[in-house]
Amino acid sequence: MISQILRNLEVYEKDPMVKLLILKVEKDFTKGLNSSVKIKGQGKAFCAGGDIIGIVFTVNEGHWSFGESFYKKQLTLDYMFATSRKPLVSLINGVVMGGGAGLSMNSMFRVVTENTVFSMPEAQIGFFPDVGASYFLSRLPGFFGEYLGLTGGRLNGNEMLACGLATHLVLSKHLPLLDKALSQVASSDASTISTVINGFSSKISLKKDSVFRRLETINKCFSRKTVEEILSMLENEAANGDNKWIIRAISSMKSASPTSLKIFLKSIREGRTKELNDCLSQDYTIACHMIRRTFNHDVFEGTKAKLLEKDKQPKDKIKWEPSKLELVSDEFVDQYFEEVDDADWEYLQLPVRPNLARTWESKL
Repeated sequence: MISQILRNLEVYEKDPMVKLLILKVEKDFTKGLNSSVKIKGQGKAFCAGGDIIGIVFTVNEGHWSFGESFYKKQLTLDYMFATSRKPLVSLINGVVMGGGAGLSMNSMFRVVTENTVFSMPEAQIGFFPDVGASYFLSRLPGFFGEYLGLTGGRLNGNEMLACGLATHLVLSKHLPLLDKALSQVASSDASTISTVINGFSSKISLKKDSVFRRLETINKCFSRKTVEEILSMLENEAANGDNKWIIRAISSMKSASPTSLKIFLKSIREGRTKELNDCLSQDYTIACHMIRRTFNHDVFEGTKAKLLEKDKQPKDKIKWEPSKLELVSDEFVDQYFEEVDDADWEYLQLPVRPNLARTWESKL
C-alpha cells in the first residue's frame, strides 16, 4: 500500500488538475478517489500497531531485511507528505497513532473533530515514538511533547488544537460539507485553503480536567534531564493533590520499556535542533537496531505481550531487558543512535525536496 501511495503521490504532484490532497482518517472503512485525491484510513483506528506487528512477524520468520525495507518506505512517505508540492489536508475523525500519526501530523493542514483521539504509545510495546515524532512533538509548547511520548497520553481534538498538533477543529457533522468544499477548491494557495477550512471551524473548548491545563506542572516535571528525575518529580507532585493524571502518567511510564523511554527522551531533546529529514533518518537508524535485535529484544517482547497475546499475559510480566531504568546506561542508549554494523546497511537517504510548509503553534 505504501509503495502505491508513493507512486500516486508522484503522479498527483505533476497533475495540474489536482490542486490539493486530502488524507481522510475516519471511523468507518471507506475508499475511493476524486479530483482532489482522497487517501482514506481503513477502520476506526488509523495505523494502531498493525505496521509493527507485520514487521515483527516477518523478522521472526527470518526476513529482517523486509522489515527494514518496509520501514524505509514508511518514513520516506512521511517525508514526501511533509514536503508535498500540493497542499495536504488531513481530516482526522477517529483514533490516530503510530504510523497514522506520521502521515497526518506531517501534513500542512491537520483538521480534527470531537471524535479524534491522538496517542504515541510505542514505548509500551518496547518501540519508541517514531515517524518524525522527535520533530513534531518537540515543537509543542514547553515540554508537552516529552509528556506525550513518555506516557503515551491520549489527547482529544480540542487538546490537539490547543497544543498545536492540529490546525483546525471541525465538528464531525460538518465534515461532508468541508470535504465537498475542499473538492471544489480551484487553487493550491495555502491561504485560500485555510480560509475554506476556517469557514467550518469551531473554537477550542478545553475541559477543566484537560491535561493541557496542567502544562505548568508538566513543564516542571518533564523538563528534567533524565527519565528517573522525571518520574521522581511526578511522584512528588502526586503527593500534593490534583494527582489523577499524574498517577496515570507514572503507571504508564513504569509499565513501558525502560530502554524505549530513554531512547525517546534523547531523541526528542536532540530533535528540537534538527530538521525533519534528520529526525526521520535517526528514527530509521534506531528502528534498524531494534528490528535486528542488536542490543535487546524489547520490541518483540512488548508486541507479543501487548498486541498479540494481550489477554493472556499480565502487563507486569513483560521481560524488558534491561528491566529497570537505572540499569539502562547512557552508553547503552547511545548505541541505538550509531551506525548499524553491517557492510550492506546504509543510512536513510531521503529525496531532496524544496518545501517544508507547516505551522506548529499553540491555539490556546
